[in-house]
Amino acid sequence: METFHVESHLREVYATYPESGHRPVIGITANYVDGDATLRDRYYSQVVRAGGIPVIIPPVDDKDVIVNTLDHIDALLLTGGGDHNPLWFGQEPSPLLHSINATRDLPELLITRLAFNRQIPMLGICRGLQTLALALGGGVAQDISELEHEAVPSESAEGTVGEAGAAWAQRGVVRTIKHSQDADRSLATHSVSLSPQSMLASIYAADGKEANTLCVNSFHHQAVSHGGPRFKATAWAPDGVIEALESTEMKPILGVQWHPEWLGDDGLPIFRWLVEQANLFWKAKKVHERTLTLDTHCDTPMFFPQGVQFGQRDDRILYDLHKMTDGRQDAVIMAAYLPQPKMGEQFSQKVDIAGIIRHNPELASLGTQLSPAQYADMIFDKLEHIVAHYSDYISIARTPADLYEDKRMGRHSIMFGIENGLALNHDLAYVRHFAQRGVVYITLCHNGDNDICDSARGCNTHNGVSSFGEKVIRRMNEEGIMVDLSHAAEKSFYDALDISSTPIVCSHSNSRALCDVPRNLTDDQMRALAQKGGVAHITLYHGFLRADTPEATILDAIDHLEHAIQVMGIDHVGIGTDFDGDGTVRGCADASELINFTRHLLLRRYSERDIAKIWGGNWLRVMAQVQAAKNM
Repeated sequence: METFHVESHLREVYATYPESGHRPVIGITANYVDGDATLRDRYYSQVVRAGGIPVIIPPVDDKDVIVNTLDHIDALLLTGGGDHNPLWFGQEPSPLLHSINATRDLPELLITRLAFNRQIPMLGICRGLQTLALALGGGVAQDISELEHEAVPSESAEGTVGEAGAAWAQRGVVRTIKHSQDADRSLATHSVSLSPQSMLASIYAADGKEANTLCVNSFHHQAVSHGGPRFKATAWAPDGVIEALESTEMKPILGVQWHPEWLGDDGLPIFRWLVEQANLFWKAKKVHERTLTLDTHCDTPMFFPQGVQFGQRDDRILYDLHKMTDGRQDAVIMAAYLPQPKMGEQFSQKVDIAGIIRHNPELASLGTQLSPAQYADMIFDKLEHIVAHYSDYISIARTPADLYEDKRMGRHSIMFGIENGLALNHDLAYVRHFAQRGVVYITLCHNGDNDICDSARGCNTHNGVSSFGEKVIRRMNEEGIMVDLSHAAEKSFYDALDISSTPIVCSHSNSRALCDVPRNLTDDQMRALAQKGGVAHITLYHGFLRADTPEATILDAIDHLEHAIQVMGIDHVGIGTDFDGDGTVRGCADASELINFTRHLLLRRYSERDIAKIWGGNWLRVMAQVQAAKNM
């Protein structure tokens, strides 16, 4: 018999400690009917059964409400409901359009895009599937009868309505089925075919075998026409209508056209999947809260003299304040990249001086000539100006202690690096000059031999490190600047390893055993680097990850990381993305997606301690050692 005595219920709460174990928070978008925000109990009941904490999100388009809501949830469930206004996807209303729910459209499109940028797991159901497609580059037909007239981009041909329908037609299956059933909502009325190795095939696997079909319910007259570049279709009705989409970027984003919330035990696996992904994302967020995350190389600063704003989310760059925040990234070493002139070229010919002056008229006094050292100083001036403008949110760090203090204060950090020792102007005095500016490493060369050493893409000018280069390395040791051998020829690498009195680093280099290009490190180089206490950080440039394909993924990057761990050990590896220096991969395309790296490491059972080493702990050990040896 139910007890109507609150104290007895409270005693049950307080009978154990802690009062409850952790459960991830699932935000559920509400419907809107006649002035009321409403939600079918089936949605939140299935979330609770799956082990999640449901939180209902009303249809509000206030950005502060949406952003703060996303900061407190671990996954997003986009629910079913009325039609979208076709103006949102560039169409005029069809005579077959039903009642639109304009109150929901903008709030849900905004929350979907912002959740996507924050890497929050998402599940879309019916209208929610269509919201995913519309928000992220796909298309929706205003009525299923119009699908044959939808223009499907050629790049989205895989899994399109036409292709799927043709496949079913070859099996002699009737082309058209009823998609808005009159039967009870809990009754399955048609089948769907699942793509092999898809999320759904895995979610509904039994006895170690993937599922290939499901029986589902159906309550819709609109449907996705194509998923766009971020999604692939993975389930189809017998008439070829797309019944599910999932991410092409190895992200936990899934949408289904049917209503699993009404299917009881048969629908529960999808909600369990969402809760599992939410819990993994919560763990990744906790790792980033407790761990200092440092990316040791990006080339973004070269865009700042061209008028790009670091404080705006800008598609032209892969690092900005918004993306660092979305990816929960603490710190990055921003390099002043200097292109290497060819024989007979001047450095001023390699940079757009006119463009720099156009965006920075105060630099008109530079004229048409700009030395490498002047260019590097200008880059650092721009970074200091950015930091001064956003000083509440970001700081310049020069030591490991600075980084940890910034994290304690809730600020992001920028460190200075130089990519190409050309910046020294063949003058040892500039080593101290840049040390005083806060430069923490100098990559001795880039793509081409310079006066310091031979490059992996050079022509063996010095047979390794030059006599001037030897002096540079020793002076860098004296000034506490890390010696970076990414881009160096193999002979230059071993020479520098012998010359340097402190460990050397490779801020963005991969494994030649997995991708045979001269720019990558051999296993012998890795072992020699580790024996001297150095570190090598894998990078995200596709050409250094895979030589057999024009595109690489986050999984390829993790393969290189794990190979480096096998060769050198966990204490000598890390991540240097080379974002904005052509580094970007599917699944970790910019700074907003860096938390995905952590999510994949957790999936592979890496401990938080080892993840902390990978995310900068190893590098900071070497940095502290190099800086402690200054002028000893």
